[in-house]
Amino acid sequence: MKLSPCIEWIFAREHEGMGDRLRAAVDEGFPMGEFHLWRDKDMDGVADALAETGATLTGVCVDPRRSMVDPEQHDELLSAIAETIEATRRLGAPPLIIASGFTRPGISQDEHVAAAVAVLKRAAAMAEEAGVILILEPLNDRIELPGMFLTSTSLGLDIIEAVASPNLKLLYDVYHSTVMDEDIAEVLRGRMHLVHHVQVADVPGRHEPGTGTIDWRHVMATLHGYGYEGPIGLEYLPTLPPKESLAKTKAALGA
Repeated sequence: MKLSPCIEWIFAREHEGMGDRLRAAVDEGFPMGEFHLWRDKDMDGVADALAETGATLTGVCVDPRRSMVDPEQHDELLSAIAETIEATRRLGAPPLIIASGFTRPGISQDEHVAAAVAVLKRAAAMAEEAGVILILEPLNDRIELPGMFLTSTSLGLDIIEAVASPNLKLLYDVYHSTVMDEDIAEVLRGRMHLVHHVQVADVPGRHEPGTGTIDWRHVMATLHGYGYEGPIGLEYLPTLPPKESLAKTKAALGA
């Protein structure tokens, strides 16, 4: 099982710089990592740590965040994607995470979807040319992000199928999906080939797997049964020091 700590939160109390957090992850036996936005990070430090340790990045967010469902922000979104591709090239060209943006009042569902598909076709063409993967992440609108448009895994997969690019895939986040009352077996059935990355955190609280109510044995059995072999991003808010937190997570996931 390939586990990828989110160094945005894990190791944050112990190390200020992202490079040192990556080194700490490797020291604990995790040669992968991911983080959120990049413009506020020491990218030279991250690049140095990757070269020194041989670690890889499994995800970085497109920065700045812009809406794919608002045509007035499309040019800004495409510029953000181009700049993020260039900025992360020296980091091994990791997968780039994008979200939908917020629902526009008075605009129909079909119009939102059409806007997203239109701009993602352009974005996917950029990704194909650059040789990178864009991963679309549905989020929840019940706790962290009220008003977020794309909250449905099924709709996210529909959009990816409509774009029809090998360089646009899904990020399936177990936490967000659970908050939205989705059934993992139902929403991923027959479509796991469209999923490039999976992230985990428990409910409630978004803490380590094993701290809440999610049936992790069922989650992992479903992922394995559907053929998922990619990384599992540990995108949770730790309640314990890193060593204990990661051990608890491994136990819960059966790693």
